[in-house]
Amino acid sequence: MFKYGIENLNKHLDLFKGKRVGLLTNPSGTDQNFRATVDILNEHTNLTALFSPEHGLRGNLQDGDVIHNYVDEETGIMVYSLYGQHRKPTKEMLEDVDIICYDIQDVGARFYTYIYSLAHTMEAAKEHGKKVVVFDRPNPVGPEVEGNILNLKYRSFIGYYEIPQRYGLTVGELAHLFNNEFGINCDLEVIKMSGYKRDSTWYDYNLPFILPSPNLPTVDSLFVYLATCIFEGTNVSEGRGTTRPFSIIGAPWFKSKELVEIFSKKIPHAKFKTLYFTPVSSKHKGVMCSGVEIYVTDYKKFEPVIAGMIMLKEIEKLHEEFSYNPPWTEFGNRMIDLNVGDDFIRENTLTIDEIKAKFAKDKKEFLKIKEKYHLYD
Repeated sequence: MFKYGIENLNKHLDLFKGKRVGLLTNPSGTDQNFRATVDILNEHTNLTALFSPEHGLRGNLQDGDVIHNYVDEETGIMVYSLYGQHRKPTKEMLEDVDIICYDIQDVGARFYTYIYSLAHTMEAAKEHGKKVVVFDRPNPVGPEVEGNILNLKYRSFIGYYEIPQRYGLTVGELAHLFNNEFGINCDLEVIKMSGYKRDSTWYDYNLPFILPSPNLPTVDSLFVYLATCIFEGTNVSEGRGTTRPFSIIGAPWFKSKELVEIFSKKIPHAKFKTLYFTPVSSKHKGVMCSGVEIYVTDYKKFEPVIAGMIMLKEIEKLHEEFSYNPPWTEFGNRMIDLNVGDDFIRENTLTIDEIKAKFAKDKKEFLKIKEKYHLYD
């Protein structure tokens, strides 16, 4: 029988005996009956502090919105923001905490900020002598590795460590990798899942799907997110402000019909259709866009990272209106370079075949590291 890490809490209660407990979570932190990890820990442990990542503890904020400290109305416990003035817990935030727990559904993508909230929390735990406990959850997009290893010249909060875009590990496994490979060395424990198989995707389990963040509304959007997130760095809409974010892309000047024909020939294991949409927020707000909608036909064979790069280069070739967004003020680099983790897309220094060769080389290198941290068969 499958169980999330949090559903194995009872086997590990001795770990929390006499300890003050903090929790970094969001609405995806629940058991299979939708009981929040906040409430589970509040009942079974001495929960003294809560920590909020991007989008807020209750998931009520959009991407990039600054979060401030506040008291959680449901529990009366102080919530400390890790997506505002501070990206990692301070000494003051951890004064009433002995163990800081993490329970957020990951999506298996390097540019997902929550894994760096975890990493920074682990760093703070090491600095201030606290223990970290990760309640493990599935990698919904499965065990495959794809993409280029991050060039640290383009380090940011959407790519902090030298890993590829698709790393094929659960968040608990990734925590061990961060801890050992990148010198965090905190006191870390992962509470494993039960009944989890390494070669599985979300579709292999009869699990309710809770949005891990506001713009990933369906399981299929997680797979396409690995392809289309790079459009954040361009003047092409990645579908924010629609009911299908990341599953549709477009712009007022898009040559959708031609693109569907090109994508259908060059990108296997997916289908493409034309559509029109008017975003209610984000890029091209209130303006009708011509676009392309992406449907994955084989989730285990689809290679989203290279698919996204093929799409971007074909769009760039077809439209003189296409452009890359200016540098992101927080990190001084262009968003496209931060998403890709390098500048070879924007600078056009590699062909698609050369990018594929780079992916193969980086995958081989990363697999040697990754396999040391497998917790499941």
